[in-house]
Amino acid sequence: MEDSIRAFFARYERLFAQALAGEADMEELAALYAPEFIAASPAGVKAGRNDDQLRQAMAQGYAHYRTIGTKAMTIRAIRLSPMDALHCLAHVGWRAVYDRGKAPDVTIDFEVHYLVQILDGTPRVFGWVTGDEEALLKQRGIL
Repeated sequence: MEDSIRAFFARYERLFAQALAGEADMEELAALYAPEFIAASPAGVKAGRNDDQLRQAMAQGYAHYRTIGTKAMTIRAIRLSPMDALHCLAHVGWRAVYDRGKAPDVTIDFEVHYLVQILDGTPRVFGWVTGDEEALLKQRGIL
């Protein structure tokens, strides 16, 4: 399970980089997610479907990241908490780098907790828990 999940997140990181470069493959990005999923943050808990609405939301999200100067999003650490043979909680430490123009770049480390299911050998995210991204970006002068 561990090798499969680590390879999955390496792919996730690569696809994120492509999206930041304006070369997103929405079908490949959507394939990272289960047909249905849940998301929890300080804004609440939401359930969603892996459909055209998700692809549109992801495209808008990556456009927003580019607009605010996100130039890199890399994984700095992954810690796995297996639940059974098919499910795990992946604690992924991300490092975001923001271009501030003439000012020095700003680097922000944060963590996202992903619920991952492996069916037929294929990992997919079926949920995630995040902190208050907007507050963190405001605190660090990005927004």
